[in-house]
Amino acid sequence: MKRVVVTGMGTINPLGENIDTFWNNILRGENHTTMISRFDASLFRTQIASEIKHFQPEKYLDRNEIKRSDLFTQYALYSAAQALEDSGLNPDTMDPFDIGVIWGVGQGGMETFEKEVENYVTGDYKPRFSPFFVPRLIVNMASGMISMKYGLKGINYTTVSACATSNTAFMDAFNYIRLGKAKVFISGGSEAPITPASVGGFSAMKAMSSRHDAPQTASRPFDRDRDGFVMGEGAGALILEEYEHAKKRGAKIYAELVGASMTADAYHMTSPHPEGVAAAKAMSLALEEAKINTSELDYLNLHATSTPVGDIAELKAMQRAFGNPSNLWVSSTKSMTGHLLGAAGAIEAIIAIKSINNNVIPATINIENIDPEIPEGINIVVNQPLEKPINTAMSNAFGFGGHNSSIVFKKI
Repeated sequence: MKRVVVTGMGTINPLGENIDTFWNNILRGENHTTMISRFDASLFRTQIASEIKHFQPEKYLDRNEIKRSDLFTQYALYSAAQALEDSGLNPDTMDPFDIGVIWGVGQGGMETFEKEVENYVTGDYKPRFSPFFVPRLIVNMASGMISMKYGLKGINYTTVSACATSNTAFMDAFNYIRLGKAKVFISGGSEAPITPASVGGFSAMKAMSSRHDAPQTASRPFDRDRDGFVMGEGAGALILEEYEHAKKRGAKIYAELVGASMTADAYHMTSPHPEGVAAAKAMSLALEEAKINTSELDYLNLHATSTPVGDIAELKAMQRAFGNPSNLWVSSTKSMTGHLLGAAGAIEAIIAIKSINNNVIPATINIENIDPEIPEGINIVVNQPLEKPINTAMSNAFGFGGHNSSIVFKKI
């Protein structure tokens, strides 16, 4: 089996419009959650979100790309352009069938859907739909437009597994490269869910925090008083490349992707299994594939979204998989970014890689009173980053429908 490495990264998210800004804000423990500005959310139980402010798509997109795409596709194109630029890879020098795109999207063009339906129902003129309605809406358009922008003719599709989506995309790209089906993939995930219907739907489920008096402290995984997740938006992209191909062209290598696994809870539509049986299996299988012992795993970026049930279930799953190794430290960076749904795994993979590169573990911020239900023996990085050697890092992403995913990166 061929080896797979990361040679480029890009992002646009509430904490930054590029990798350096994002990472620096993560280390500073920043949170940019505010009252929702995109629309009037005053009638909803939840009225806060982690929005991207002052997005300037024209930095990487031309006018037609902006006109013809929903925000989730614009985020995808923006982060993919950064990652490709960062990699130093010139697609024009390669066989276009050797480069593919596997991209993750959870919801697709919610903004497009809502505006078009609203116009159809309430429009002052004869109701009609835009010819761009379907192309802007469908979830696979992000991967399609990335391939069109760069003339990439290899394997191309979109994964959908709710909030595990980006990890699913990485896992598929990883396996195709290992099998020799491609040399390079642009892979990642994007989401633009801060719309009335999306926020209203999650709000009706009481899945999100309603801490309106202090929005920046609302996302508080592992805190006794957490009351739900904070919705975020954006994208993250990785250039995944066959090791020998990267080495031959003298590419800088951030890390090696060495393990990836998925399982299903087969339990409940929206709640995780309380004992984390299948989630534990996903972690164990990913580590087994990586050929890494439990004692060699240094950092685990948890999915932990700040929900009362989910955080504890994941920690139980981790203990079931690994016990309580003294060297393993964990944190949830959603305390800073909010929850980017289908793009969550993408930006958290970037955090895991940057942790390896910089030998530092980002903190879980906003913990004021640790939940007494948290199992004993778990090393949570609380409120301040922890500097220590990081050779291996795992990133978890779980989703509605019982989807569990874990990926493992290793220092080269």
